[in-house]
Amino acid sequence: MRPFSFNKTENAAKAVASKKDQAQFIAGGTNLVDLMKKHIAQPDALVDITGSLSDKIEIANKGVRIGAMVRNSALATNSKILSQYPLIAKAVLAGASPQIRNMASTGGNLLQRTRCPYFYDVTSACNKRKPGSGCSALKGENRMSAVVGYSDQCVAVHPSDLCVALAALDASVNIVNKQQQKATIAFKDFHRLPGDQPQIDNKLPANTLITSIDIASNPFHKNSAYVKLRDRDSYAFALVSVAAALHLQGNKITEARLASGGVAHKPWRWYAAESYLKGKEATPLHFEKAAAIATEGLKPLSGNAFKIPMLKGAIATALQNCL
Repeated sequence: MRPFSFNKTENAAKAVASKKDQAQFIAGGTNLVDLMKKHIAQPDALVDITGSLSDKIEIANKGVRIGAMVRNSALATNSKILSQYPLIAKAVLAGASPQIRNMASTGGNLLQRTRCPYFYDVTSACNKRKPGSGCSALKGENRMSAVVGYSDQCVAVHPSDLCVALAALDASVNIVNKQQQKATIAFKDFHRLPGDQPQIDNKLPANTLITSIDIASNPFHKNSAYVKLRDRDSYAFALVSVAAALHLQGNKITEARLASGGVAHKPWRWYAAESYLKGKEATPLHFEKAAAIATEGLKPLSGNAFKIPMLKGAIATALQNCL
């Protein structure tokens, strides 16, 4: 690693005020430290925010507010989350190892960077790591890469499981800047597609800090599921994942939510499939049709065509597992 200074702050106001352009915030460090070791991230200063942000999970604004410093392990075992937002716990438990969950923060989870092998290989061309250098995965090893929303500049996928569930539940992200101005970003707008600027992962403004995540009350606590398909059942990133949630009246679907990981540069919502399911009976036939709608027109790369039938099956399975 290159030399860096280290500063620990007491609250969000001091944390944001102390951050310079070449500094980075650090919480659990489960992603940032790896990036620093590989000389991908090279901050000249780290601002430790572990004592600056809330680690509480609270009922607020007719929903739940998750402090940015809530550890993933605490999030997955919290009684409020388990009873009212179980999809969140299911997604968290599908990701990482217990050791990493014990360190990783909720806010940091939103900001983790892709695990594309070319991004981590500093000898390879990667527009995300070095803009303008090219995308080695586009015609290279792209088995893990995107099947939707990608560009010729980048085919990397977002690695988070938690974010897939947050996308499905229409969460929102609360932030604060150096002027202590607070703002909220809808989760569906937080992450971005690569376009011609793949080095930018999200729409978090410069020199701002995530303080909490809100999830509004919803009717999905009784019928939700998270399906993650990966190369091994232990700690591994998704080939494809699906967060599914249904609101049922009897066997009739009054509302459906579907989101996926492992398929795009951001957690991906299947809005057309959700619309199809609304008003339908919760049957395997309708679930398979919704899966077909979601996967119709997807354009896999040279090495990941297998993801299309895999995704189709995962969507149908997740919906069935909601019952």
